[in-house]
Amino acid sequence: MPLLGCIADDFTGATDLASTLVRQGMRAVQVIGVPEDALPEADAVIIALKSRTIPAREAVLQSLAACEALLAAGARQILFKYCSTFDSTEHGNIGPVAEALLKRLDAPFAIACPAFPTNGRTIFQGHLFVGNHVLNESGMENHPLTPMRDANLVRVLGRQSEGSVGLIPFAVVERGAGAIRAEVTRLRDANRRFAIADAITDAHLMALGEACANHALITGGSGIAMGLPENFRSAGLLPAREDAGALPEVGGLCAVIAGSCSRATLGQIGLARDHVPTLELDALATPDAAALAGEAKAWMAGKLDAARPIVIAASAPPERVAALQQRLGREAAGLLIEHAMAEIAAALVQAGVRRLVIAGGETSGAVVQRLGVHALRIGAEIDPGVPWTHATPDAAPEGMWLALKSGNFGARDFFLKAFA
Repeated sequence: MPLLGCIADDFTGATDLASTLVRQGMRAVQVIGVPEDALPEADAVIIALKSRTIPAREAVLQSLAACEALLAAGARQILFKYCSTFDSTEHGNIGPVAEALLKRLDAPFAIACPAFPTNGRTIFQGHLFVGNHVLNESGMENHPLTPMRDANLVRVLGRQSEGSVGLIPFAVVERGAGAIRAEVTRLRDANRRFAIADAITDAHLMALGEACANHALITGGSGIAMGLPENFRSAGLLPAREDAGALPEVGGLCAVIAGSCSRATLGQIGLARDHVPTLELDALATPDAAALAGEAKAWMAGKLDAARPIVIAASAPPERVAALQQRLGREAAGLLIEHAMAEIAAALVQAGVRRLVIAGGETSGAVVQRLGVHALRIGAEIDPGVPWTHATPDAAPEGMWLALKSGNFGARDFFLKAFA
């Protein structure tokens, strides 16, 4: 049975979380969608939903169904994972889902900490920073689906929640797990339902994890999971593992598809363009998913290789994204890219691709559903937060490797070194 049961609001975030747990010695499996059958054997099971941008009521229902599956399998603690930039709409879905899970677990309180210092996401005095800038001045505030214009997470979560939201400030977190536990008690006694927790270093995340050993629910980014495996080891429930990230070997052709429009992904495409065959699709000029997929299928003929990838991207700079959204509407523009990239991925796998990198959370969700991926065994990281994974999808039952990359993650040479 799983020790830790996790619910993630997108697919790349689920992989990021699973990678964190593997790095700390837990065998982790990512399940795609609410499972209908028994959960795979693992120390941690992460149920990956595509719930970040759907209506809040649907997100709550899906998350509660995932929670029931994890509890039925014997999970001793539940973690609700969301983006390290707290991506959500003005009224959800982080707050509504967290509140629903608290009620289901009959828990009085949960922390909220999306910090991920390794990738430059830190929280100080309740404000989310990206590098040296508050989120709303970082260049990452204009996400096409979930823009984040307020860096004060106490205020943001307060607008999404029925219960009041407090803060576990830096001065408390710096003093360690004992001080954090005392502050949690004080906040609960003051009728706070949630508290944003400051975290600037991995040591802060480890202390928060230790302090939350007995919490029924924890919420945050993947970083908050760093300290959780040690809690299970200390309780004698988790053996020492040196091979938690071992994966079966897979050969075959390799490729990258990118639907993310983040600054990081655009930079990765730019570097790849100088080294490997790269096709950049223009959805504004061709606003039709079937036509975009057809263009990619014609282009990739004869270019696939086992030694180096090809790159097919539908990413675009902010002004092109805004123009496409104005023309089609925000939701239709997103669906256009998702459908096109899913069909392209299916064509790549049919052509023999068995090592595939997918950039972008929404794109990754569409692709794994199109390929018929049901579960992912998590392996070693390529870059922080992005591991290779092994799957046996309907489209390739003999097995393949997938890397689901959040748009903002990965070094500039990510698309090249992933296959090295």
